[in-house]
Amino acid sequence: MGIVCLCGVRVGLDGVAAVRMNQQVTFTGETGTRRGTLTYTADVCNQDLATSFVTITFDQTSNETPDRSFTETSTSITSVLCNQEDGVCEITVMGTMNVNGITRNFTAVFRDIDNPNAMDNVQSFVITGFFSQQGASPVPGGSIVNQGCQEV
Repeated sequence: MGIVCLCGVRVGLDGVAAVRMNQQVTFTGETGTRRGTLTYTADVCNQDLATSFVTITFDQTSNETPDRSFTETSTSITSVLCNQEDGVCEITVMGTMNVNGITRNFTAVFRDIDNPNAMDNVQSFVITGFFSQQGASPVPGGSIVNQGCQEV
């Protein structure tokens, strides 16, 4: 018998990939934006933070140099907050990632839309001092699955 998750999220793990093509992003210390494909995966549960993880991949498709493509996976998850409102479960995940040898905080906000015909949404993904996606990233419906989300 497994743990019942009261607040958490599975992203890109239940048969539907969480991918957004042609997304605009920025990198700290650089002017302008870059475009590319963002791929998100996560398995997060507030009752089991030790085995929870979030991964983000950016594959640059624009022509700026140097190529800023990267894949980062969380080294720890420190907080998971869930909020259910009007058929939308918003899950905020905070933690750390090791980026180029530096431990950086990240915050990711995932939105599971309770409508089979609607896109889910990565509302924001920020790695402090390194990266920020610009604006919300709609991803295929069913690619973000909340794991317990209470109406508040």
